[in-house]
Amino acid sequence: MATYVPMTPEETRARLLYRDGLMLVLDKPAGVAVHRGPKGGASLEDDFDALRFGLPRNPALAHRLDRETAGCLVLGRHHKALERLGLLFKQGKIGKTYWAVVAGEPAAESGAIDLPLGRLDDTRGWWMKVDPEGQPALTLWRVRGRGLWREAAVAWLELEPKTGRTHQLRVHCAAMGWAILGDPVYGARADVPLQLLARKIVVPISKSGAPVEVEAPVPPHMREALAACGWAPDGVADPAPAAPDL
Repeated sequence: MATYVPMTPEETRARLLYRDGLMLVLDKPAGVAVHRGPKGGASLEDDFDALRFGLPRNPALAHRLDRETAGCLVLGRHHKALERLGLLFKQGKIGKTYWAVVAGEPAAESGAIDLPLGRLDDTRGWWMKVDPEGQPALTLWRVRGRGLWREAAVAWLELEPKTGRTHQLRVHCAAMGWAILGDPVYGARADVPLQLLARKIVVPISKSGAPVEVEAPVPPHMREALAACGWAPDGVADPAPAAPDL
């Protein structure tokens, strides 16, 4: 695994998707851990000094994304903001939408995956599995496109996790028989980058105003597979029918 090289302040600020007095939303690049692990090493936190914008301290993570996942990452700008954001995440009030390209073809156009998750075993760190005795985990999904990519059937899914379990989307998709491409642990086609994007986040940070809605752009490493499923850079193509209410 390549060592992460911190971005320049200009590169870091160029990835900023949203900014107000309480929070920032950063377009996280794939392939970098959001925080230092137990063994140390470089992480995205090394870039946060460029995001102070006059405040005395760096912003801090309000939640986590996996190393290989790209897209919307929420940061709190100060202690009170982090407390507010932490409570919203804990209460499930923050809307999260992911895009994934999966191997195979879901039989339906939409559905819900309601499978509890638990630790795989004590030797595998954060690896997870479907476990009847585990924590409840719910993911809503719909197909946004289908196609062939590198001579194999693939599908473009929109995923909405209603709980925040570790590796939830990756384990749920694999359990349904259509694993996320590029997932070396649970998935298929480990020879490509993980095809998972934190596409949109909706944060009701204000008690009186409208929720903040932020979308991340499609990263270069996902464009080819998504295009094979009907995605277009201008956003016009969306061949899937509207999903029914779940």
